[in-house]
Amino acid sequence: MAFRGLCVCRAHAPAGISRAPFSRLLQPFSPFSFPAAAGIGIFAEKPPMRTFLLCCCLFVALPSMAQPLPGQTVKGLVMDHTTHRPLPGVTISIPGTAMGAVTNEKGEFRIAAVPVGRHAIRAGMLGYEVVLLPNIEVNAGKETMLEITLLETVVKLADAVVVGNSKQGAINPLAQVSARQLNMEEGMRYAGTRNDPSRMAQNFAGVSGANDARNDIIIRGNSPTGVLWRVEGVDVPNPNHFSTLGATGGPVTILNTNTLRNSDFLSGAFPASYGNALAGAFDLTLRNGNKDKYEFLAQVGFNGFEAAAEGPLGKPGKASFMVDYRYSLLAAVQALGLSVGTGGNVPNYQDLNMKIHLPTKRTGTFNLFAMGGLSNINFMPGEDSTSLYNTGDRELNSVSNTGVVGLTHSYNLSPNTYGRAFAAISSTESKLDEFTVKDAQRDERTLLVNYKLTKASAGYQLVHRFSARNQLSGGVSAEQLQLALHKELIRNGDTQRSTLVNTKASAGFLKGWANWQHRFSNTLVTNAGVYTQYFALNGTYNVEPRFSMRYAFLPGQALSLGVGLHSQLQPLEIYFYETEDKLTNKNLTATRAWHAVLGYDVQLAEKLRLKAETYYQHLFNAAVEQTPSSFSLLTAGEGFGFPNEANLLNAGLGRNYGVELTLEKYLHKGFYFLFTQSLFSSKYRGSDHIWRNTPFNSQYVTNVLAGKEWTLKPGFNIGLDSKLSYAGGQWYTPFDVPATVAANYAVYQEDKAFSERNDAYFRWDLKFSFTWELGKTTQKFFIDLQNLTGRENIYTRRINTETGVISRVNQMGLFPNVNYQFTF
Repeated sequence: MAFRGLCVCRAHAPAGISRAPFSRLLQPFSPFSFPAAAGIGIFAEKPPMRTFLLCCCLFVALPSMAQPLPGQTVKGLVMDHTTHRPLPGVTISIPGTAMGAVTNEKGEFRIAAVPVGRHAIRAGMLGYEVVLLPNIEVNAGKETMLEITLLETVVKLADAVVVGNSKQGAINPLAQVSARQLNMEEGMRYAGTRNDPSRMAQNFAGVSGANDARNDIIIRGNSPTGVLWRVEGVDVPNPNHFSTLGATGGPVTILNTNTLRNSDFLSGAFPASYGNALAGAFDLTLRNGNKDKYEFLAQVGFNGFEAAAEGPLGKPGKASFMVDYRYSLLAAVQALGLSVGTGGNVPNYQDLNMKIHLPTKRTGTFNLFAMGGLSNINFMPGEDSTSLYNTGDRELNSVSNTGVVGLTHSYNLSPNTYGRAFAAISSTESKLDEFTVKDAQRDERTLLVNYKLTKASAGYQLVHRFSARNQLSGGVSAEQLQLALHKELIRNGDTQRSTLVNTKASAGFLKGWANWQHRFSNTLVTNAGVYTQYFALNGTYNVEPRFSMRYAFLPGQALSLGVGLHSQLQPLEIYFYETEDKLTNKNLTATRAWHAVLGYDVQLAEKLRLKAETYYQHLFNAAVEQTPSSFSLLTAGEGFGFPNEANLLNAGLGRNYGVELTLEKYLHKGFYFLFTQSLFSSKYRGSDHIWRNTPFNSQYVTNVLAGKEWTLKPGFNIGLDSKLSYAGGQWYTPFDVPATVAANYAVYQEDKAFSERNDAYFRWDLKFSFTWELGKTTQKFFIDLQNLTGRENIYTRRINTETGVISRVNQMGLFPNVNYQFTF
């Protein structure tokens, strides 16, 4: 897709800004192509296949040294699905064995000496639906900890069994449509994901990525800026390294799958508890540390060198901690004097995830959590126009830092009433500094951007169950937003650097929601809710009704329906854009959208499920220019940056519609597969009243994943996972070659915005994995051969402003991603 300087979401490029340096911010280090890069340091001397065969020989030999395997502990907590109240007296069993336990007065259970391997866990209690958790992995190096929720039955049925907590149904009981649970252990098996939750979600129906450089989540043709990120119930900023101004993704995630537990991914018509988002929501939760014993993890892979520890705080059995730290693999390898295939452009980053879990006897449970990342990269001048790292005569320095710390408190006010409060503060900042370079020396600064957004937030949520049929829930929250933005650049056609924005401003943001859930029976559930928000900067507010239902009209078959009105504020920097010391965009209202989703879900066999959904989304009040043009903020998020536009108004439209299909065979006897097919259309209309493709309108996305596990001997497993991805090409705006040569900077054909299309995207990934237990330790190794065929998928186009010659820059070639993990 084309990059347009800082203004990547439209055809105008800010004057005087070179496209090349910013293009490389989109993919600072992932696209190593063989044989050019010859791998990442450790691959520099051996072809990838030779390295792989050497690893295979090593890991096949190691299990012969294995000691007899001791059993491992499986333990956890069982709670009511609605009120989160611990449930005593729940029977926990492992089908096919005599092993089991009964939860104590705190809802806790413990099963000792469980053999290493995969097991099903069954939880049942009178008056509640039975839950069966299949394929729970038990390892020698770490105790298995589970959180199980049981749903009270409306009408008692004969031993009704629900496959829970690891499959498609959402954790949030209000999410009935377009919601999918992301099982972290399951997602880490997928080839090509780089242990990144965002890339795991790109395998789901309705989601597209088709970008090896960034993990942006494009849902149903919407801009990735329309996705809400939530961690531990707190809305957080872009959780990725190198997340410069205006970005919603990045090449490396700050989120760590070793610290996350199962989480919800919602792709449309989401319930009233989620707001200020147009596309979808990613609701993530951190797991608790082991409260009984200390456990440790060491890992090295694409995401970096990693060390983690967890265990009890104080007396075992009560409070716990968990902390995980990572440092850039490439930076560490470069520090050893080895080549990483990027020349002097080495990404430096580090991140930390932590959680302290503190239950008390009388005041409920406190959770303190924090996550953050520091990252920077310097791009040095280069001459090869087909290289991703080409900067011409420019040097570009990029710094980005993101962090959030929060405290939550949950408490059961009564057996039927549950309350949860939170307070958090988050900050994201980025700096871009660009210079021209002559005779190996910096000559002139052509760009300076300093951006920092700080958010303090607090809120409270209350759930009350009147009966098994009726539940009322609601919440309120407040945010104080503080923005500092300074931007200087040399405009196209100018010779002097001028200040475009220099502001320090704040704004308040209030949100509230309420939802009534009525269960007519065990098979028919409805939710009626309303979400509202108020933006204090300009006094605008929105009230949005939401409704959903799910009807299991036959055993193993269900229909779902969701409709609702959704809205999202414009990016905060848009409101504070200055023109002659005036905030000309201050009075913009939120962009809004009606969502309608109809779904059908059928269990074709015990482990085989088919799901189909069709949807329509009507967007309105999008920000566009007053004069007729193709510009619309609905195309924002195509790249980095935000548009330098003043005097915007809410007159733009958009429409997205399509159909999605998911066919999934859950892991059974070591085999699973997942097939998703999305067919869709995504259009927008600017102030020129012409309907155009959005840059995200790839029209079709096909994913096929399959995997097989083999147990060669007790305690030693090997796995093979494969993924095929095929997606339509993205749309881009062509260059105006004569005008570019005449002006000596990139000029685009505005009247043909997003009228030309890239070739289709194709990628095949193949992953080999090994797991073996050595005494009381577990070791896992995988090599993930990404883009196995070396397909040349286009990344962007560049134009020589002197000759008018257009060159093509491709995404990554064959890339072997290696990961090793040791837990003890």
